This record gives sequence, structure tokens and C-alpha cells, in this order.
Amino acid sequence: MAAVYWLVGPSTFLGSSRSVVAPESSAVEIPSSSNVVDGPVRVRCVIQGSSLGSGPGQSTQRSSKDFDTCLTASSFPSTSLSTSPPSSSPSADEWWRSQGSRGSHPDALDMRMFGIATEGQSKVADWELGSTPWLEHHLEETSTSRGTSGGVPVFVMLPLDSVNMNNTVNRKRAMNAGLLALKSAGVEGIMMDVWWGIVEKDGPMKYNWSGYIELINMARKHGLKVQCVMSFHQCGGNVGDSCNIPLPPWVVEEIKSNNDLVYTDKYGNRNYEYLSLGCDSLPVLKGRTPVQVYSDFMRSFRDTFKDLLGDTVIEIQVGMGPAGELRYPGYPEQNGRWRFPGIGEFQCYDKYMIASLKSAAEAIGKPAWGHGGPSDAGDYNRWPDETAFFSRDGGWKSAYGEFFLDWYSKMLINHGEKILSAAAGIFRGTGAVLSGKVAGIHWHYGTRSHAAELTAGYYNTRYRDGYAPIARMFGRHGVTLNFTCIEMKDEEQPPQAACSPESLLRQVTVASRTAGVRLAGENALPRFDQTAYNQVVKKSRLQFNLHGDSQEEQEPMCAFTYLRMSESLFQADNWRLFVPFVRHMQEGRTFQPWEQGHQDSESHVHATRPLVQEAAQALMYH
Repeated sequence: MAAVYWLVGPSTFLGSSRSVVAPESSAVEIPSSSNVVDGPVRVRCVIQGSSLGSGPGQSTQRSSKDFDTCLTASSFPSTSLSTSPPSSSPSADEWWRSQGSRGSHPDALDMRMFGIATEGQSKVADWELGSTPWLEHHLEETSTSRGTSGGVPVFVMLPLDSVNMNNTVNRKRAMNAGLLALKSAGVEGIMMDVWWGIVEKDGPMKYNWSGYIELINMARKHGLKVQCVMSFHQCGGNVGDSCNIPLPPWVVEEIKSNNDLVYTDKYGNRNYEYLSLGCDSLPVLKGRTPVQVYSDFMRSFRDTFKDLLGDTVIEIQVGMGPAGELRYPGYPEQNGRWRFPGIGEFQCYDKYMIASLKSAAEAIGKPAWGHGGPSDAGDYNRWPDETAFFSRDGGWKSAYGEFFLDWYSKMLINHGEKILSAAAGIFRGTGAVLSGKVAGIHWHYGTRSHAAELTAGYYNTRYRDGYAPIARMFGRHGVTLNFTCIEMKDEEQPPQAACSPESLLRQVTVASRTAGVRLAGENALPRFDQTAYNQVVKKSRLQFNLHGDSQEEQEPMCAFTYLRMSESLFQADNWRLFVPFVRHMQEGRTFQPWEQGHQDSESHVHATRPLVQEAAQALMYH
């Protein structure tokens, strides 16, 4: 008997004292005499990366990375070993991608590498092969990898109403001038919200992409890449929302006839920003489930823009909740319901969420726990120590608290799983990268309960890592984790609120690395000052000391998206700071004095002044 592994890509496996080198696309049979069968196998993987350069526009080179991982092998008869992946795919890489989250080849282990694929460190993960299928966890070297010393491309978010409710580009003169100015500054590309409420407003599956076709072609003409956000939430009610774009009218009609389709708090307040995940799999939208509706929308987008995917449209960010983030609307600002730094409230009182909670409670023999969330958790604007549930040794640590928080957070992760799984299947093979956003809820991070994170659905406390399971879920589908609040410093926050955006970023970085997930960043609030730019440049390197090695090097963020293009950005003083910031990010320069950066960029700033002035004036008056 022998253990059989399918290997994709040039890899070297060392088992016991025996070395097996795998060429691109092959199966490797490791004899049982090498003592690596029917038990955990520690293997050392050497991944050969192609076209790895040190920065944009620089020469490429061959490179390799290695890491350790631990697998559990099962025996297969050696006579069943094939010599190549299934013939339905012309290449090993395409075959790999086609397998989704489960291996479909009957004679091979679905050996998707678990670990940190970075130079100079290792991560061991034990997988048991049982009744549960192995889940994909694949970190792939691509031509966009920049190495540990590489730069970070900068994208800029467009105004929320760049396409208006009439499905036309808003302020075309301003948009053209703005895109030209961004390109002149060295910006890699733009991010745009693709609103469900605009595209599908005329009726179920009646898609109108005209405004986005025009806007994406405009970006293409200027040589800018595009990140498209599948925005399944309404615009209005969150920080920075400057316009109102509701959900599609036919969806709003369904909500009016059944208010339980949206998130609800314990007082019965409904939140109309995003559909409740409790009805994800129910045919409540004129015969389709919400997940089916989201999938059909993404499929139509793919078919409409298929010629631009992977070339101009390089990233699809999949909206999974309020503000496009994977979270509950635990801290809604609309109508003044929540104010910073309130702890927020649990959003689990629509009939579908209650039915799920009741079922979960009955399953463990505790039916009394299935009637709702904790009654002593306070309200939106309380502080943790003002409640019995979130206080230092409160109910969050009790058996009931652990049950409820586990259920609440798993419902959120399962929601993300359904949508990202659908998106991965729809966009597989298009060349576009998938990403999803996680909110930077940094207030009360320094307390034991982390109350604000808990009400948003992140089961993160002083004793439990709530971001690791989210990162693993992203990793199962090869999705980049986009995280906010990169510009924030702990010292800038009100000390009484126990904020720590820097510690939070570190935790999310560790979770992402451990899961083999690429990390991208955004600023949470509009900032045009040098302090914020300095912080972004510094934190984008992700130089956290994870294993006691102060010399540890890691690949930086794969991208940073700046919030946002506006008249303020194009003001002379702000633009003078923005241009060297972009250059610092793209060139991977972390500690170069800003004064020198300004000198290097001054001529460039001067040359772009007419464009910037035109963009500022157009945005102001149109």
C-alpha cells in the first residue's frame, strides 16, 4: 500500500528521509516503507513562483518560497494511481481551480496546502481525513506577488453616487478629470460600488448595466484597473454615506409585506440596509432565495463584463452585509440610534433568526435559551461595564453566553460561506480576484468582552480569537480579506473607550497569515493628513513580530484602497501630500524621510496641477 498525493506546481516533498520532487501536474506515490502512511505526515513544500518582481514595472524573476505543513494521509492501492489529472482540463492549474472546495478525483487526496507560505517561517496544521470532506486552502503565487520588499498598489474609491439612479455616470466632466489626475499620481486603479438597487431596480432579473459599462470603459481609457464591489446593501445610514440608494423597489415591496426579511433588534426596530441572513436559503424574493438573487446578479455581471475581467476589472469585492462588510448592523447610525463608542445591540429578532436560535437551543436540550438574545446586554449606547452581560465577569462567560455567541457568530460565518462559495464558482477562471471586507471594530477592544465586536457578530474576546475562523472561511474560497481602519493610531482614540485599532490590525494579520489568506486594507475615515499617510505606509508592510524574531520579513498588503476621490482630495495642500504617499506605497519605501519624498514628487505635483484644479472645480460645481 502507498499514499498517493496529487501535486500541482513544481514542489518538493520530504517525508522521513525520503525526498520526492513533483513536476508540474503529477501524482506522487510515497511507499509505506517511508513511514508516512496512515498518520500525520510532516512535509516541506517548496513553491516555485513565476514572474515575481520587486515592484510595479520592474523586471521579473524566478523565485521560490517554502513552508512546512502537516497532513494526514490515507492509503490507496498503488494500482489505482493515474499519471495525470483528469483530462477534462487542459492545465494543472485549471484542473486545481475546477475542484472547488472538494477533491473530485477518486484516486487522489485533495491535498490543498495549509500553512503560511512565506519565507523564513513555518506553520503546522493537522488535518484528519474523516467523514468531513477536506476544505480547500490554497495560497497561490501569481504575477501580482511583490515579495517581502515589494510595493503596495494604491486604489482610490469613487464617490458613492458615481452612477446615479438613472443609471448614467454622474458628473462626467468631473469624473474624467478626476481619473486623469489619479492616473497622473501613479494610482493603480479605482474602486466602485456596483449597486444592486440601481442595476436590478426594474424587476427581478431585469439587469441594466449601462452606467457601469460607461464608467468602467472610462477607467479603461485612462489606463486604470478597477475593483468592483457587488453592493447588495442600501446606501444611506452609515458613516460617510453621502447619498441615498435603496434596495431594488421590488425587494422593498417584499420587505413591506414581510418585515422579518430584515434585521431586527430586541425592541422591534427594523434595519432596512441589508436582508437578514436568517432567510438566506428561503424563496422569499418572488420564488428565489437571497443567495440565489445575489448569485444571479454576479453571474449577469460576469457575462456582461467577461471581456474585461482579469484585465481591466481585476477584483470583485463581494458584499456580505451592511456597508458591504461581513457583519450584523449592530451599530446603525441612521436616525441617531447608535453613537460612537456605544456597544451596539444584537440583531437576531426577526422570525427567521429566532427560529434558528430555537432549533439550536433545543438541539442541546436547553429550549429556554432559544427565545432571544441576552436580556441584560444593555442598549446601543451603553458601555460594557454598564451591563451585566458585557461587564468584566459578566454573562458573556457563562454557558448560556458562550452558546448564544457561538450560534450568533457561526450564523454570520455560514452566511459568508454561502455567498463566497457561490462567487468563487461564478468567477472561477475569469482572472479576477475575489475579496471580502471585515469591519475594523476597534472600540472596547481593550476590555475583556470586546462587546462592540460581539454585537456585530465577531466572537472575539480576551480568551477567544474571533477572526481566525473568518480568515479560514475566506481561505477556503481563495478570497482576499479586506480590512479597514489601517490609518488609525491607538493614541488618537479616546482612552476611556479602550480603543486599539493597531492591536486589532495585528490580530487580523496573524489570523490571515495563519490561514494563508492575502490581506488588503482601507482607511475607515477620510483623512488627508501626513500623520494618517505615515501610519498607512507603516502598517501596510505588516511587519509584526509574530514569533519573537525581530528580523522577520513578511509580504506586505496586496493592495490598499483609499477613501475616497472628492473635491477635498484635489485641494492643493491635500494633493501635495497624496502624491508622495502613493509613490511611497508603490515603491515599498517605509522609512524614507517624508521631506525627501516631497522633493522627489514636487515636480510631479506641479505638472498635474491643471488636472487637479479642473477635477476639484468640476466636483464642486457639478
